Amino acid sequence: MLLQEILYRTSMQSVAGATDIDITGITIDSRSVQPGHLFVALKGVAVDGHQFIAKAIQSGASAIVCEVLPEAMDQAVTYVQVEDSAAAAGIIAHNFYGRPSERAKLVGVTGTNGKTTVATLLYQLFSSLGYKCGLLSTVQNHIGSKVIAATHTTPDAVQLNQLLAQMVEEGCSYVFMEVSSHAINQYRIEGLEFAGGIFTNISHDHLDYHKTFDEYIRVKKLFFDKLPKSAFAITNIDDKRGMVMVQNTVAAVKTYSLKAVSDFKGKILDNGIMGLHMLVDEQEVHFRLIGSFNAHNLLAVYGAAFCLGQDKYEVLQMLSTLNGAEGRFEYIISPNEKIIAIIDYAHTPDALLNVLATIKKLKKGFEQVITVAGCGGNRDKTKRPVMAEVACEYSDRVILTSDNPRFEDATAIIRDMEAGVPVGSKRKCISITDRKEAIKTAITLANKEDIVLVAGKGHEKYQEINGVKHHFDDKEVVREMFELLSK
Repeated sequence: MLLQEILYRTSMQSVAGATDIDITGITIDSRSVQPGHLFVALKGVAVDGHQFIAKAIQSGASAIVCEVLPEAMDQAVTYVQVEDSAAAAGIIAHNFYGRPSERAKLVGVTGTNGKTTVATLLYQLFSSLGYKCGLLSTVQNHIGSKVIAATHTTPDAVQLNQLLAQMVEEGCSYVFMEVSSHAINQYRIEGLEFAGGIFTNISHDHLDYHKTFDEYIRVKKLFFDKLPKSAFAITNIDDKRGMVMVQNTVAAVKTYSLKAVSDFKGKILDNGIMGLHMLVDEQEVHFRLIGSFNAHNLLAVYGAAFCLGQDKYEVLQMLSTLNGAEGRFEYIISPNEKIIAIIDYAHTPDALLNVLATIKKLKKGFEQVITVAGCGGNRDKTKRPVMAEVACEYSDRVILTSDNPRFEDATAIIRDMEAGVPVGSKRKCISITDRKEAIKTAITLANKEDIVLVAGKGHEKYQEINGVKHHFDDKEVVREMFELLSK
């Protein structure tokens, strides 16, 4: 593709060299540059790509996009100066891969909690309705029925557009994706044309990156600010910032709620271990998912399907058969003692509160709730004591343990959590650094029909320690313990 075509819609400040040259590939990683490539120098959090311009040229780059031009410029190379390389990278990648988001209906889901469930349910729903679909999520990416491992909630701009192009080439007419605050702030979704956006909720998270809650809200809101007039914007008005998110959007605003008058209204009739019994726009439906947080997720999916022109009765019928995302309120029951183990990705105070509040409603009255919870390393430290406080408030026993310590000392992370344990809860709270031993201990403490919540990792099949990912699966450990109990 010609460089001038690739640069379409970018905000260029200056160009040195020819733009009618052929570009064979684009990259933001100097290590992957090949002859004929365009290299985009990004100013990252840890590394500045401008330091690797010379290396990219040595590897054969024909063109460079950067914010600051190098002092010495190679006459055989075209240099394009832009105000923001990250924003330019998104637009460039979208152009290079044939503007894939304009050839399929792309729906983005953002919020603190519920993104994975909503995106996955939309993918499952539209697949069940007979469409070939793409999914970009924290758990995994799908191109039709083909599964591709996910490394980030939202891939970088080049990988994202490459995946979208593959989805379109393989016949996907709908693509559903999680949109993280990091992706919005780092312009990974720049240039994409969204058919719709969904807001789930917002609460305490990622303050290690965004520094303040107000900044976190501002970044999330940017997604809706940039939606086109042709798109829809669906928001949860049971969240006090639901309408804030859409106050400046030009998209068609739709609302959903369990409490207030809204475009997509729901009411919980019954919430049990076997699922939700709800009224959705006066239609009575039984869903397999559990909890009021999932009632909100289901309403968001229902609303999006309606906005995408689907028949509401067929949508509700199909939704009633779906199971949602792996590791989201997933339960296993021991064969003899009927101990219920619930595996959930809850890794924020609000998510943990939602899960434990749901468990409280499921209790018959006499069961213990035993919670295993940890916090990740090299992430927002301020939520650690709050997580422990929430766990203690809603549980009969609490075991604080490691999650993904990454490059932090797991014991130090647990100490941060212990600071949030109320004085009156210290007797019911213990700390076990080894996560496997913590889960085993929780199940050993459980009596018949007790509920054990294993929170924090959900679908993950690893534990990251000092930069190394070791195989670890909460569900495997639970099943091993249940097998031992049944012998």
